[in-house]
Amino acid sequence: MAEPLIECVPNFSEGRNALTLNAIETAILSTNGALLLGREADADHNRSVFTIAGPPSAVLEAAVRAVAVAVERIDLAGHSGAHPRIGAADVIPFIPLSGATMEDCAALAHRAASEIWRRSGVPCYLYEFAALSPERANLEVIRKIGFEALQSRALADLPPDVGGPALHPTAGACAVGARRILIACNVNLDTNDVGIAKSIARAIRASSGGLPYVKALGLALPSRGLVQVSMNLTHYEATPLSLVFNRIRELGGRVCSTEIIGFVPGAALVGAEEFLAVCEHWSEGRILEKRIAELL
Repeated sequence: MAEPLIECVPNFSEGRNALTLNAIETAILSTNGALLLGREADADHNRSVFTIAGPPSAVLEAAVRAVAVAVERIDLAGHSGAHPRIGAADVIPFIPLSGATMEDCAALAHRAASEIWRRSGVPCYLYEFAALSPERANLEVIRKIGFEALQSRALADLPPDVGGPALHPTAGACAVGARRILIACNVNLDTNDVGIAKSIARAIRASSGGLPYVKALGLALPSRGLVQVSMNLTHYEATPLSLVFNRIRELGGRVCSTEIIGFVPGAALVGAEEFLAVCEHWSEGRILEKRIAELL
């Protein structure tokens, strides 16, 4: 029987320093059995995303090693960027692909959080399917607070689930979870008015009464003179990418380009031809199944 296959998509609070990103990549590649599908960084967000796949034990080890490098090299006291964050290694999600269940990935998230605390001294919050309580299942509950404000609240009313209670002084905390495959994507608008992006994000995100399974932020991209609707689609079968893209245009967004962050299942692209037609750096190598098959 084939070995279970899972994915991990760690997000780090660094999108500008190539030496730090290279060091994180080296840590992942040094782990036997872990496949690095790709990495990408955004200077305005000051954030990077790495995609790892492989057997559970290998993926866990690669993620924990990558976190250790981020903790050594990233100081949040000097960090600024458009994307909210609570840690140098900000989000560490585990996702079942084949031969693994969500329960398996939740257990893996718990193990990873314990290892991150033991090896790097960074406390962890557990979210989504790995959450220990329903009120912490939603990642935004913790992350929207931000590193600076969470430093005091962690000691008061929001202690970490693993480690702590104080945050790491320079690396903050990690949010470690188990979740479904999500589509991380951006729609860039031909304006420098961030109010437009914020208004559209508010209209489409589920928490504001918009589209189910859509998380969205309106962000400025100063280096490009544009604004962006940055999104996570957490259940693409229920709320397809094509539906979200069309809704943004219906709301008056003048789309100049789109972006896919990381890798997406082929099924998520059905009907999304118009999104892909203006997608920056798009290639079929971003289709998850094709990339894994290529590396294997």
